[in-house]
Amino acid sequence: MREKLYFVLSMIIFGAVGVFAKYIDMSSSKIALFLSLIGTLFLLIVFVWTRQKVLWCRVKKNVTALFIASVALSGNWIFLFQAYKETTIANAALSYYFAPVLVITFSPFVLKEKLSLKKAVCIGIALLGLFLILQNGRMETTGHHLLGIGYGLVAAGFYAILTLVNKFIRDLDGLENTLLQLALSAAILYPFVLFTDGFNFSSITNNTVILMLILGILHSGVGFYLFFAGMKGLKGQSIAVLSYIDPLTSLLISALIVGERMTLQQLTGAVLLLGSIWIGETHKN
Repeated sequence: MREKLYFVLSMIIFGAVGVFAKYIDMSSSKIALFLSLIGTLFLLIVFVWTRQKVLWCRVKKNVTALFIASVALSGNWIFLFQAYKETTIANAALSYYFAPVLVITFSPFVLKEKLSLKKAVCIGIALLGLFLILQNGRMETTGHHLLGIGYGLVAAGFYAILTLVNKFIRDLDGLENTLLQLALSAAILYPFVLFTDGFNFSSITNNTVILMLILGILHSGVGFYLFFAGMKGLKGQSIAVLSYIDPLTSLLISALIVGERMTLQQLTGAVLLLGSIWIGETHKN
């Protein structure tokens, strides 16, 4: 029960990320890098404060999985933040949360979990929902909505990899696992940003700094600690279901706080995408 609560709280925190990322005046790769750095520093302070130690023999056993997960985390952030910049929070969140469908699809092959006929049908309905959302993106006349949805789908692929790979990490607690992955992510993103965007901070405003600090501590530090600590005690397909709390939070923020509107077609696609997997996972087969 504690693991489920941790995971649910992490999904609520993740669901709020769009409203911050959308208004941070930095490139997506820089946002990802600074989130990794802020999250690493925050969790390192917690790690030292609680007098924990890294057992390098355990880290060595998981080094391959940790590296792959960190690459997936880096890619996930870059494409997700770019999706928020190109389209609405609702479009980005809905396309991004095609990820649980990918987790359910590949769980039988990667995690050896059974995929029932009902779940397969639900995946088909989710695909239909995604199709309707994509069509809505084509009809938009402002911004680069279809491109943003595409970025969201790429981010979904990285998220699915991150979720599945973390199921293979053994003997590392949530704090240790999160700290290592964020630190590795920062190490991976630093040369990427250096050779693509460079480091020019002359245009950074006070608002950007404040938003980055909030996002870094809450999202990278607290959110990912709860995420990794919670998912260790849950099955892959249960993770997929609970993950839908994230886009639902995003949709509520999009409508109630940012004031973005959804079309009837988009709402229909959202209901099909989110509802189909929820029904498939919350009812006995």
